[in-house]
Amino acid sequence: MSNARTNRFDKNAAVKVQGLSVEVRNGDVNKALRRFKKKVQEDGLLQNLREREHYEKPTAKRKKAKAAARARHLKEVRKNAENRG
Repeated sequence: MSNARTNRFDKNAAVKVQGLSVEVRNGDVNKALRRFKKKVQEDGLLQNLREREHYEKPTAKRKKAKAAARARHLKEVRKNAENRG
């Protein structure tokens, strides 16, 4: 029985977790930090974390998505009106 547990844990330990990383070149930590923040933003990690922080009802999700779609549409309408006028 103990062998099965050991094998099970060994299998889990063999799984490598992929993560985001940047290389610091010439000691320029600020540039590396900016690149890392950009990667995190593009990957959507923080947005995903904020979404999962609190449970949101499906109806609230739909309402929020519909409001966002309406805002995008109105923005596009305003943009087109400015280009014409």
